[in-house]
Amino acid sequence: MRNKKDYRLIYMGTPSMSANTLEALIKSGWNFVALISQEDKEVGRKHQLVDTPTKVVAKKYNIPVYQPKKIREEYEFVKDLNPDLILTFAYGQIIPQGLLDIPKYGCLNLHGSLLPKYRGAAPIQRAIINGETETGITLMEMISQMDAGRMYATIKVKIEENDNYSSLTKKLSEAGVKIVNDNLLKYLNGDLLGKTQDGNLVTFANKITPEEEHLNINLSAKEQVNYIRALSETPGAYLYLDNQKLKILEAKVYKEETKNPIGTIVLENKHLLYQAKGALIELITIKPENKNLMKAIDYVNGHQDIIGKILK
Repeated sequence: MRNKKDYRLIYMGTPSMSANTLEALIKSGWNFVALISQEDKEVGRKHQLVDTPTKVVAKKYNIPVYQPKKIREEYEFVKDLNPDLILTFAYGQIIPQGLLDIPKYGCLNLHGSLLPKYRGAAPIQRAIINGETETGITLMEMISQMDAGRMYATIKVKIEENDNYSSLTKKLSEAGVKIVNDNLLKYLNGDLLGKTQDGNLVTFANKITPEEEHLNINLSAKEQVNYIRALSETPGAYLYLDNQKLKILEAKVYKEETKNPIGTIVLENKHLLYQAKGALIELITIKPENKNLMKAIDYVNGHQDIIGKILK
């Protein structure tokens, strides 16, 4: 039976979550002959070009990096790499059929949900938004239809009440390492048959739109807190205070109460709160526009005038 080092793998992924999984798999002994990542992005006011997180890892281990602008148009180079298998995790572009056909053993994807639930671009965020208490990672076959291939293995991951997008991606990244190490050799050696998804159980997780980052003040308190968790630490949900964005990175339902107009900012026992439908929400960590991240109570100490104002 062949072992990890005998197979030529290409990894396709871009963000930090994917980078953490890539590095752990490299350390586990898998032979990655290339990384395909999205293009580097400009950050900050100086528009400095910064390597993608997966590219940082690949360079550290001297793995060649390819960053085609549009993978559907630029993938012929993959043939020269002669891959046995392509493994993707949060790459960020749709993989064309021509590329899927190149590797001898096909292409597998690490998808951040328990398929067939939450197919699509934002399974982690949507699970939190919907108040799920459990999600997971599915090792699945990549086919032309989005997230519809055979499932080869799943690992369940609990969503704790205090989990946000950042903490949950860390858990899923670790689960991704385990699911690959436990199952990929079995797949490559023909010992893993896979399971067809039940079409009756399919749900979709559409990409988070910029409009959704603006918190709907008319949602229930619990729904608003779920949105805040789902968008934290990035990109961050926000409300408007005096026509400026107030990003909310951490919040919780404080207590049931309905006596204030929706959106009213309240200070109670050194807790900065605002009125939502049916309950008060405590602001814990915030980022006022053009300011650094800070504890909400520290902000109010220097801005007592916000008490009684309305968040919108």
